[in-house]
Amino acid sequence: MSEFFSPYDADRPLMLKCSCGRDHTVADHHAEVSADAAAATLRQRSETREFELYSNEFVEATLVKALFPQDAVRRRFIKAVGKGTAMAAIASVLPVASLQAMAQEKQGALEKTNLKIGFIPITCATPLIMAHPLGFYSKQGLNVEVTKTAGWALIRDKMINKEYDATHFLSPMPLAISMGLGSNATPMNVATIQNVNGQAITLALKHKDNRDPKNWKGFKFAIPFEYSMHNFLLRYYLAEAGLNPDTDVQLRVVPPAEMVANLRAGNIDGFLGPDPFNQRAVFEDVGFIHLLTKDLWNGHPCCAFGTSTEFIQKNPNTFAALYRAVLTSAAMARDPKNRELIAKVIAPQAYLNQPEAVINQVLTGKFADGLGKIQNVPDRADFDPMPWQSMAVWMLTQMQRWGYIKGDVDYKQIAEKVFLITDAKKQMKALDQKVPEGAYPKFKIMGREFDAAKAAEYAKSFPIRKAA
Repeated sequence: MSEFFSPYDADRPLMLKCSCGRDHTVADHHAEVSADAAAATLRQRSETREFELYSNEFVEATLVKALFPQDAVRRRFIKAVGKGTAMAAIASVLPVASLQAMAQEKQGALEKTNLKIGFIPITCATPLIMAHPLGFYSKQGLNVEVTKTAGWALIRDKMINKEYDATHFLSPMPLAISMGLGSNATPMNVATIQNVNGQAITLALKHKDNRDPKNWKGFKFAIPFEYSMHNFLLRYYLAEAGLNPDTDVQLRVVPPAEMVANLRAGNIDGFLGPDPFNQRAVFEDVGFIHLLTKDLWNGHPCCAFGTSTEFIQKNPNTFAALYRAVLTSAAMARDPKNRELIAKVIAPQAYLNQPEAVINQVLTGKFADGLGKIQNVPDRADFDPMPWQSMAVWMLTQMQRWGYIKGDVDYKQIAEKVFLITDAKKQMKALDQKVPEGAYPKFKIMGREFDAAKAAEYAKSFPIRKAA
């Protein structure tokens, strides 16, 4: 008996062997192929549907967990209202369907997927921070660790030493680092502006009756870093009042998280700092908001998202994925109806570690000013991501004005090298976001127009500036 004989052979008619090598007729072969193809199609559809369901459930679970990080609170919420009602409520303020669609998109090959991104725990970093708990990074195929960092000098050093892949920057920092100001020259780039406005001048309560900056000679002010919009805007404001910020007051670099404590201790008279610490000073009843920086320059840049030029060159696809994640986050943050929810997402200890009420006041613009009034300023903080190159030129004029840069400056060359507006527009277009035109819009700072085309004469026009 042949070793290939089976009980089934005796009952089957003799068949011509198919060209595929199997023991069936050609007709049977075609029938089996058709059946296999149909089964494969059904399997693929089933797998696709299963993936879509998984992706959708992942997005929903991520959102609920971000909003209710405590397991017990989350379970009580779901049990009380039901999953359907819960997701409907969240969907009313979050683009859940869009997020689910993004989760199912296929992206190009990434050179690096495990990334470390630094941030300072301030509301300026909202898009970068919220992209983590809301899953915007993971939806781009990135495994991102967002790392809370103590101060800006440490951010700079970790970027130069390649300990961070990308980071939350003060907008002037990439300009300064690229030029070798305060560190070894290392080419850096601004991918997006993280936030506009979002700062204030906060004074100790003892100065409630001393609101005229002309009377502030001898004051001690805190700023977060020399290469910051906080420094440049405070200097501008004081100089417009006739004070020389280098001789008539003291400017001290203080990490944002330490500003309120220093105000309480009497070590400083005030600070021009980032939120939420202006609002935290009011919350702690140790200070009041003298003015919002939007009143000096409405729409001014504050912080940025960026990385090294080397990282971009070595990891172009990864950089593009980061771009998509942060731009998507910024678009969500810019919509006022999302602000209360975002405050809930970024307030926990892992991120800002602040009372939700404080973050909510900053992001919604409905806030107590410390002077007994409730203000309503919806654009107190905003999130326009455009890295306008005229903004970079203005920063360079102030660096030159106050002696951080010596000699003549090719403003346009530096601005276009560091601020990646072309890349930003390309990625915004790919995300179907509105793309504005131009690169050098004009701005008004304390009522005076700034035109980047006349930067050199602008920088030299101020009566109070550092002697050359």
